[in-house]
Amino acid sequence: MLTPKDTIDQTRAAFAWDIPKRYNIGVDICDKTALKTPDALALIDVGPDGHATQYTFGQLKALSNQLANLLSQSTAKGDRVGVLLPQSMHTAIAHIAALKLGAISLPLFTLFGPDALRHRLKDAGARTLITTPQEAAKIASIRADLPDLKTVLTTDDLTAALPHQSAEFTPVDTHADVPAILIYTSGTTGPPKGALHAHRVLLGHLPGVEMSHDFFPQQGDRIWTPADWAWIGGLLDVLMPALHHGVPVVACRFEKFTAEAAFALMAKHQIRNAFLPPTALKMMRQATQTPPEGVQLRSVASGGETLGASLITWGQSTLGTTINEFYGQTECNMIVSSCAALAPAEPGVMGFPVPGHDVAVIDPKTGAHCETGQDGQIAVRSPDPVMFLRYWNNPDATARKFVTTPDGTWLLTGDEGQLTTSGRIRFLARDDDVITSAGYRIGPGEVEDCLLTHPAVSLAGVVAAPDETRGAVVAAFIVLAPGHASSDALNDEIADHVKTRLAAHEYPRQIHVVDALPMTTTGKIIRAELRARLV
Repeated sequence: MLTPKDTIDQTRAAFAWDIPKRYNIGVDICDKTALKTPDALALIDVGPDGHATQYTFGQLKALSNQLANLLSQSTAKGDRVGVLLPQSMHTAIAHIAALKLGAISLPLFTLFGPDALRHRLKDAGARTLITTPQEAAKIASIRADLPDLKTVLTTDDLTAALPHQSAEFTPVDTHADVPAILIYTSGTTGPPKGALHAHRVLLGHLPGVEMSHDFFPQQGDRIWTPADWAWIGGLLDVLMPALHHGVPVVACRFEKFTAEAAFALMAKHQIRNAFLPPTALKMMRQATQTPPEGVQLRSVASGGETLGASLITWGQSTLGTTINEFYGQTECNMIVSSCAALAPAEPGVMGFPVPGHDVAVIDPKTGAHCETGQDGQIAVRSPDPVMFLRYWNNPDATARKFVTTPDGTWLLTGDEGQLTTSGRIRFLARDDDVITSAGYRIGPGEVEDCLLTHPAVSLAGVVAAPDETRGAVVAAFIVLAPGHASSDALNDEIADHVKTRLAAHEYPRQIHVVDALPMTTTGKIIRAELRARLV
């Protein structure tokens, strides 16, 4: 755990990794607490009808042991176990049971269509799948394309079978570097790649989780996220770290997210900590500018898109806490974070390198470290406990992810950034998102943040549009806020809003009003799709 200090430098100096040679995530997030305090609350499972069922750590241990015994009849150490479930008790015990068994858990999103599921299950060679009866019907349509898939268990099957299984199970004694979780990238460009993580990945996440939630855990903490547990943000930023610390997790993912439902959930279940993606925060800001009754948040963390000053200010006044921005990716997550308990937020800047992680901005061609304020690529020194082992079945892509320099080996994130004078790291854009216009390099995030400060703009996505004179110009796709209608006059007003607040070369010369922006399932704007609309 991080030791709270007065400054980030003091906090970093006081931190040291403690990664045991033998370590199993399933044991850590379940059995460890169950042996000490079996009656401690672990999970509050909120169903679609709002009914909540509570589970203790003792119950999670018994249920996951029963499932591990059931899985052991058809699943061996190292086999991939697909978990195609929404946030629920069954999802938690599926991952815990697979990990105790020494298998590799494969999180899958319930909104995936057949093609997306076929690619992941086939590429991973999944042997077992745990899912709902509804999703099982989807799998049946592609089963012929999945020769490695031998067993499909539905939640109805578990309800019938688990009571007949023993609640005693001896977990496999795993090395910390043994593969544990296979998470596929969101795939905004090209087919998704499977990032293979070792059991140590959870321990690698802890400093970033603790920092982004102002020294998590504290007395009375209880955490929730609308982000699905099929993604690294839900699974390894919320569910598993919270259970590691013995903090109760609220399981609830709305079929359709609304600000009103989110506020009601947080008030009813006394949620103190939340990971809220930027899109969710923007929707909540549209709904209210006054503190919702009953909401008593201690910490809010967000990641995936840069937060602007107006959103930070809204969070402080409406949510009663400073939103801490963090940064990472499926291959190497939670490596940069803000922490209001250590330093005031710097809007538009992600935060400090998290203690334990050596993060730098480098020139990917030469390996040289960039000077303060100089554009470069965000990189992380290898090895690192949170870093992935490799891409599944893709050694070439794995090799391209790393570069060796005179001072070591670095993982390249593929993201452009800058080191600031305060020691923080500013995110600029993905390599292919940076806009070069008349010799100027423009990061879309800053323009999007500025657009969102206009009262008529609800959501915004910015990309480069080809231009014969300038090479490219800024093109903005916007979703209008309620009560506003599209017009040339409004477009001119919005463009001038950016021009007068940023710079003449950064304002959008094209504005396209759309009903919705293309988003990944993790809430990031798919800029590649926006660019394709301009061709």
